[in-house]
Amino acid sequence: MAGSEERVVAVIMVGGPTKGTRFRPLSLNVPKPLFPLAGQPMVHHPISACRRIPNLAQIYLIGFYEEREFALYVSSISNELRIPVRYLREDKPHGSAGGLYSFRDYIMEDSPSHIVLLNCDICSSFPLPDMLEAHKKYEGMGTLLVNKVSAESANQFGELVADPETNELLHYTEKPETFVSDLINCGVYIFTPNIFSAIEDVLKQKKDRANLRRVSSFEALQSATKALPADFVRLDQDILSPLAGKKELYTYQTLDFWEQIKTPGMSLRCSGLYLSQFRRTSPHLLASGDGKRTATIVGDVYIHPSAKVHPTSKIGPNVSISANARVGAGARLINCIILDDVEIMENAVVIHSIVGWKSSIGKWSRVQGEGDHNAKLGITILGEAVDVEDEVVVVNSIVLPNKTLNVSVQEEIIL
Repeated sequence: MAGSEERVVAVIMVGGPTKGTRFRPLSLNVPKPLFPLAGQPMVHHPISACRRIPNLAQIYLIGFYEEREFALYVSSISNELRIPVRYLREDKPHGSAGGLYSFRDYIMEDSPSHIVLLNCDICSSFPLPDMLEAHKKYEGMGTLLVNKVSAESANQFGELVADPETNELLHYTEKPETFVSDLINCGVYIFTPNIFSAIEDVLKQKKDRANLRRVSSFEALQSATKALPADFVRLDQDILSPLAGKKELYTYQTLDFWEQIKTPGMSLRCSGLYLSQFRRTSPHLLASGDGKRTATIVGDVYIHPSAKVHPTSKIGPNVSISANARVGAGARLINCIILDDVEIMENAVVIHSIVGWKSSIGKWSRVQGEGDHNAKLGITILGEAVDVEDEVVVVNSIVLPNKTLNVSVQEEIIL
């Protein structure tokens, strides 16, 4: 048994129902963190990565969702990984650092020497064991996972400047208006428990400022009503920016894949990234077949054991087929996510698309997108229980739940 001084606790921030609006219509049915990528819930991938950390004592999920929405998943994943996983519900928004602080008593129960903090809507190989080793060598309070991106896209993220020799974080700014650096914050951190003291200092400063405003002029009081609550602490602006350049924070650069999962289009891209990672980490999850007794499989494909796929169909690359789905004779599937209980009939084609729960695609029908994961209509999305009748073509469209399509549509949002 590892000594308590070596223990690590992981915390995954999962957000809440108001945070997943860009993920609609898919988040109408299931909390965004439980939406399947490569056949596994989105949150499963960072949880599995945390499992590789030596001396991991506990994993906490923190968010605003009702506890009942996570109860079944938390129970099953705890049993599967044989590590305690617990969901903690925030009573109100406290900010990324404030949320962590509000559950400090739970997090410190196991007296961890290190706390791993991740955002759920990140797609990465999560090099946590190597990052932890680097963090220990730095001997700072915290280490950020960072990545290089194009100068054009950098301002969508937190940009930072690090010392090229020591990797110390020298400057941090969240989504700047002018270019600062092509190094960005990946939303993955390792902290010592001193992070709680740093958050406490910020809370005290905010409380002092709030008290000062109360005795100030009427104008100041008016501006205070527009300010964030005194117990709302953001990790980026309130902790990272002020501590940069003080030999407290360091960086660890990932050279592997990294994406943010903000939209359904990006979820399709990230499903493909995780499928390709399975080839290295979990090859047993990938399907194979030569078209004789089983379907022809091209590239990386996940097929749930309960799905029924006709031997004359051709599947892949980058396809995930969920529970109880049925794929008929001669069907062709490329770069798509097929959710539970979907039926794809004979000779139908699905390309660059997400097909929602209990939907059906008729014979000789075609559902496809152009494959631009960043464009609003770059992939086609069918919500729950959408019926596409025989010989109908759906291109670059979003269809909300419980619709029947008996005519072809292109570049439409069907409400």
